[in-house]
Amino acid sequence: MLRTFAVLLALAASACAASAPTEQIARSSAWNAAALEEVVSYVGSQKTTGFLIIENGKTITERNWPLPPEAETFRANFVHGLTPNGALREDVASQQKSLIAFLVGIGVDKGLIDIEKPVSAYIGSRWSKATPEQESAITVRNLLEMNSGLKEDLTFDAPPDTKFFYNTPAYAFLKPILEKASKQSLTILTQLWLTKVIDMHDTAWEQRPTAFADVGNPTGLVTTPRDLALLGQFVLNGGKKSPTGGQLMSKKQLDAIFKPTSTNPAYGRLWWLNGSAETVNVGLDSPRRAGQFIQSAPREMLCAMGAQDRKLFIVPSRKLLVIRMGQAASDRNFNEKLWQLLAKAMPSN
Repeated sequence: MLRTFAVLLALAASACAASAPTEQIARSSAWNAAALEEVVSYVGSQKTTGFLIIENGKTITERNWPLPPEAETFRANFVHGLTPNGALREDVASQQKSLIAFLVGIGVDKGLIDIEKPVSAYIGSRWSKATPEQESAITVRNLLEMNSGLKEDLTFDAPPDTKFFYNTPAYAFLKPILEKASKQSLTILTQLWLTKVIDMHDTAWEQRPTAFADVGNPTGLVTTPRDLALLGQFVLNGGKKSPTGGQLMSKKQLDAIFKPTSTNPAYGRLWWLNGSAETVNVGLDSPRRAGQFIQSAPREMLCAMGAQDRKLFIVPSRKLLVIRMGQAASDRNFNEKLWQLLAKAMPSN
């Protein structure tokens, strides 16, 4: 009887987690409490499912919202369960690229990958629709920097290193490169090299629905706000699980990921950078525009970005992490508005 009662209590708690928002706000005198509430209120109004701010290892605010009933398409395409604290496990779209950048960097440290070698050195020729000569000039680094010179259908557009184009189908070849170089599946090497080591236990690769699998990148990275925060902390720790832990990726490789590239000063190796004087955005013919990636945010900020307004923002000098998950925000100026509000809530340096 007692066991049955315990099971009923567990089921009731699970149901409450799925239907009601969960919240944790640190009452830190350094943060402006009223302004922080305004941040949370704004974020919550923007179809957000998860929002987390961590500063110097301490949770400033954490909020998880349930999906509304009308979000069934999003649920079917992106959601892969619920954690005990009420956070959804979501396919975070192109934020997977930023994790792949770390795996490639670790592969370089292990002597398994040379990013200046042609892609074909790892997965063979004819992986693209370019001519053999054109294809042989495309290196692993070009896939990391989004300057392979290929169109989305993998036909030739321009010589490598001459044009930035945010090309997901071309990027996706980094996954078989990692598998061929390591002689392990993407799932196993991700766990052994990174996620299990830094305790990202709610993170995994999952097969995507057919509608997404057909666009050239069939596996999605499923994770949570808390796990993304661990990825951000990995950056703040300089490639370590903890500040005093062992080096999982060399500082040299980590720094290389965040170095502006010649074809887009606002982009490194599968990470967006906020300190440039000009930016090239996503799109085949996106012109350079003056100004940093997000004008209202700190210039030093590093960004792992995904469709549907998935965000992992890292501000190294403040040891600050800001994570947002959920459906695409209604406000098309979401990034700028968020950082305008955060500026009012954060303590001055």
